[in-house]
Amino acid sequence: QVQLVESGGGLVQAGGSLRLSCAASGRTFNRDAMGWFRQAPGKEREFVAAISRSIGITYYADSVKGRVAISRDNAKSTVYLQMDSLKAEDTAVYYCALGRLLVVTQSQYDYWGQGTQVTVSS
Repeated sequence: QVQLVESGGGLVQAGGSLRLSCAASGRTFNRDAMGWFRQAPGKEREFVAAISRSIGITYYADSVKGRVAISRDNAKSTVYLQMDSLKAEDTAVYYCALGRLLVVTQSQYDYWGQGTQVTVSS
């Protein structure tokens, strides 16, 4: 069984920063990709960023490129999402997800965390 636990969400003013964490446990050895997705109120869940846990290749959505950095600490089985210059439109529930392949497609991710709320006040 695989468990993903997000943390680090909260309320921040526009222009501020937050770092989200996603700790993975269980049988994760055959799943290389960790992705972050977000769902804003009234909108569909969308891709934010993803990283290969083995070699560190990263992908970013155009909407966050340059403001967000995804990284991993394999010793801690944890992936981070550093978000800077936050905007009101970044307000959403952020989910981490674990999958076999480094893709942006949500359906390719097998395991999901419970989500953490990020609220950016303008």
